[in-house]
Amino acid sequence: MSDDPDAVLMLRVQRGDTSAFAELVDKYKQPVINVVFRTLRDGSEAEDVAQAVFLQVYKSAHRYQPTAKFTTWLFTIARNLCLNELRRRARHPAESLEAGFPTEGGDELPARQFEDHRTASPTDALLHGELEEKVRNAVAALPETQRTALALCRQEELSYEDIARVLGCSLSATKSLIHRARETLKERLKPYLRTGEWAAPAKK
Repeated sequence: MSDDPDAVLMLRVQRGDTSAFAELVDKYKQPVINVVFRTLRDGSEAEDVAQAVFLQVYKSAHRYQPTAKFTTWLFTIARNLCLNELRRRARHPAESLEAGFPTEGGDELPARQFEDHRTASPTDALLHGELEEKVRNAVAALPETQRTALALCRQEELSYEDIARVLGCSLSATKSLIHRARETLKERLKPYLRTGEWAAPAKK
């Protein structure tokens, strides 16, 4: 995958290059937060889980193999940690998030790699202004797999094939998830839109 600049950066991370890791965090922190937010529907937890994602990336660097795009590997880790968090919630709904991500000596990110800048909204609102809350509620009401598929679809680096790999399902099932999500949102938001059309970027 020498044509994937992110894979090249990750191979540098593998060799201990923390500046390469900082580049990846700077580039993908917000996209990861957006996907996590869509899956967990909790803005207060999105950054915590995203930090756990990059911690896992850093700890797993020695096992990384550039057999697929870096973003596919990254969002697969994010997806798995989100599912772990959903399962933890089901088992222990009263526990704090910190209980789900224990840290021990040596399991910390390099200094300054994940600074807390809350200037960008993790909701990555699909529409602006007065429609934002309506859209957010409509997305939150989707089944988890549809929410996640739609969030991944909005990441320009991911094709339908990449999304299918992250979700662990077939290409046809992935397309069906995204189609159903868009149709559901279009129907729910039709009263608030002039045309009733749901605009989404085309995927190859």
